[in-house]
Amino acid sequence: MTVATNSNPYQRSVELAENGDYPEALACAQEHLRTAPEDVQALNDAGAILYCLGRPDEAIDHFVKARSLHGGSAEILRNLVEAYLAVGKANEVIQLFDDMEQMGILNTDILNRIANALLDQDNKGGAIEILQQSLQIAPDQKILEPMIEVIRSKMPKVSFFCGGDGMRSLNEITKFIKRRFEVHLFEDQTEKELYESMKSSDICWFEQCANLAVTASKMPKVCSEIIRLQHHEAYKQWPKEVNWANIDILVTVGNSFFRDALTQTVPKLDESTSIVTVPNGVNLEKFAFTNRQRGKNIAFLGNLGMVTNPAFVLQCMQKLHYIDPEYRLFFGEQFADAALEQYLRYMVDALGLRDVVFFAPPAFLRKQEGGAEDVDCWLEDKHYIVSTSIIEGDGMGLLEGMACGLKPVIHNFPGAEQAFPSEFLFNISEEFCEQILSDKYEPQWYRRFVEENYPLENQLININDIFTQLEPESVTGDSWSGSQSQGGHLSVDAEHRIPVMSYQS
Repeated sequence: MTVATNSNPYQRSVELAENGDYPEALACAQEHLRTAPEDVQALNDAGAILYCLGRPDEAIDHFVKARSLHGGSAEILRNLVEAYLAVGKANEVIQLFDDMEQMGILNTDILNRIANALLDQDNKGGAIEILQQSLQIAPDQKILEPMIEVIRSKMPKVSFFCGGDGMRSLNEITKFIKRRFEVHLFEDQTEKELYESMKSSDICWFEQCANLAVTASKMPKVCSEIIRLQHHEAYKQWPKEVNWANIDILVTVGNSFFRDALTQTVPKLDESTSIVTVPNGVNLEKFAFTNRQRGKNIAFLGNLGMVTNPAFVLQCMQKLHYIDPEYRLFFGEQFADAALEQYLRYMVDALGLRDVVFFAPPAFLRKQEGGAEDVDCWLEDKHYIVSTSIIEGDGMGLLEGMACGLKPVIHNFPGAEQAFPSEFLFNISEEFCEQILSDKYEPQWYRRFVEENYPLENQLININDIFTQLEPESVTGDSWSGSQSQGGHLSVDAEHRIPVMSYQS
């Protein structure tokens, strides 16, 4: 071996590393970094040398510091990923996916090795998610589909039970859970059928805290049980009748006010079960944003019942109509109460609003059950989304309208300021008119609010955490690697086998 004679410590470290003398190379690199601690290239190369010396944790520290000084280097990011994988820090690599995609270094080799690391950690659900992403990049990986099915077969069996409103509110959740678990959906079961379904399941999710959940909670415990409670259910009799000792997790979707109401109804509830708040999430891909101009069409989305308080919006519309008769109000959902329907239709006539207030036709209501695309289409010619609910969680109708670019005008229900900026809220009908008539109209801001605070991804992450918490112990089997990695050096690319990955400015 030729002995390096270069007087520059950093250059000596490069020459020594190229000749395989990693201990001396590290000493020279560290000597250089004592006088130049922010030399990005030297930090990166010192990290590579540490990696080759079997010291990946120290290598990570160097790569992280190098990235903090120059985050735009694909080489540094690739090295950091390899070092993380060497110590099994798969989740840290997952956090870097966006940057890796932008730099073009997220590939099937990395994804498959991440999946393997997750399996080693018994995170089968996470492994399935990553393998599915790998399949999207390269669908010809024939081994992955049977592997995913094998892993899924070792996952808990999940059943969803719903009440009278059907599975509509569960569509996105069940779609997500089906990617990881064997899932069954149940409606309208007898008590015997319900118990048989629970016995064949590992985790049961009851959508709505209502009669079905009450019945299930009083049966002998045979599985993990979850109840998701909607905001209005906190004020009904059902929570008092649930045997909470049999419920593993109560999922709430709204603000602290109705959680307080719930705990007053059921004292010491938090001692009987685990309470988790999971805000609603909007699938932004299903709601097209339009940077629309101000207009005069107002949308109201929400079942027309006492809780959504549609009578109040008629009072607001009467005042607005007096100021400007060109404004129109459109109700987008069905009546929940025959007496209320009679009253609303009567008041529309009594207030002289027959030509400006419109109820959705039955044809639209039938189509709407099929999915969000119909709501998106219905909102196309609207400009405002209004809510006059007396109790509300996150208000899916509001969020969907905002995602499309509609200005929200929200009655100040208890807890409204926990969910929405105060500038969107009103207390009296005069303030409603002021908000509608204001020149301030910012569709991009309304969309961005939903993107930042209520994306579907956040909701699904929280729900996945719940299922991971309840996932029973099971045998993963032998560790599996979906690809042949270039073990022992820092580049997946076979053309870059030199351990010192030089940074190029």
